[in-house]
Amino acid sequence: MAPITEILAPDSAGIARGAALLAAGGLVAFPTETVYGLGADARSDSAVAGIYAAKGRPSVNPLIVHLAAPDQAAALAQVTPLAERLAGAFWPGPLTLVLPLRDGHGLSERVTAGLGTVGLRVPDAPVAQALLTTFGGPVAAPSANPSGRISPTTAAHVLEGLAGRIDAVIDGGACTVGLESTIVDLSGETPRLLRAGAVSVEEMSAAASLPVTGDGKATEDDAPSAPGQMSRHYAPRTPLRLNATDVLPGELLLGFGPVQGSAENLSPAGDLREAAANLFAALHRLDEQGARAIAIAPIPDTGIGRALNDRLRRAATPRL
Repeated sequence: MAPITEILAPDSAGIARGAALLAAGGLVAFPTETVYGLGADARSDSAVAGIYAAKGRPSVNPLIVHLAAPDQAAALAQVTPLAERLAGAFWPGPLTLVLPLRDGHGLSERVTAGLGTVGLRVPDAPVAQALLTTFGGPVAAPSANPSGRISPTTAAHVLEGLAGRIDAVIDGGACTVGLESTIVDLSGETPRLLRAGAVSVEEMSAAASLPVTGDGKATEDDAPSAPGQMSRHYAPRTPLRLNATDVLPGELLLGFGPVQGSAENLSPAGDLREAAANLFAALHRLDEQGARAIAIAPIPDTGIGRALNDRLRRAATPRL
C-alpha cells in the first residue's frame, strides 16, 4: 500500500506539522510565489536524495536552496557586493543567485550536484516564509512535480504527480506569479543568466546597474549548472505547436492577446504577467483533454515574455 500524502492547511498547525516533517527528514511540498516547491532539509543527504527519487530527477541537476531571510545567505555562500545589490532589490522575491560556496557551509553535496556553487533564494510567499522561519534552516526545493513535467501552481497539481511519493503538501492556493524564479550566476567576473524567469533582465539592469550575459540555454553536452536547463522540461504529455495563429484538426489552441484560443486565452488583454500566472495551470487543464496537440499563440519575446517562451520551447522539445 502506497504511503498517504498529508494535505496540510496553511495555518499555524499546518506550518508546524510541515516543519516537523522536514526536521524528521521528510518531503513537504509548499507554495512559493512562483510555483510549488518540494522541500527537504538541505543539510541532510538522505532527505535530499528523497527529492531526486520522488521526482525521478537526474542527480546531476542541482537544487535551489530556500532561505527565510537574506542575511542567512552569508553562512552558506560568498556574498559579493553585486549579490548584495540584487538581493536588496529582489529578495524576498523570484530571483535565485548562484554564488560560490563558503567553507563549512554544511549543505548536502547532493544539493549542489558536486559543484562549487549553490543557488540561493528568499521566497516572498507568506506560506513559504512561515514554513522556512518555523523550520529554521535551509530548505532545498525544486518544483514539486515529476522531473521534466509541467510545473505545479496548485496543491492539486502537486498531488497529480507526487501523491504517495511525498509526506505532505501545504495547500496555500494558487501561486501568484506562476513562473519559476530567474537564475543569475554571480560566481564569475560577469553576471550570467542561467534561466529566464519572473524577474526580467531589464528589471535587474535598472535596479542594480549591471549587464547580464547569456541566454539561459545549456548545450546538449553541458552538465546543468542550475535547474531548468534541460533541453526538454516543463512538458505536458500532449505535443505542443508554438507560434500558432490558427487551429488544426484535433488541436486545442491556447490563445494570447488578439489570437483567441479555441480552448482559453492566457491573457485577452495581452498582459505578459497575467499570461505567466496562467501558463502552467492552462497547460495542466488542456493536457487532460486528450487532444492531438496543443497549439500556442505567439507571445512577445520581451520582458517576462522571454521566460514564457523559454518554458514553451523546452516543453515543445520532442522526447528522445
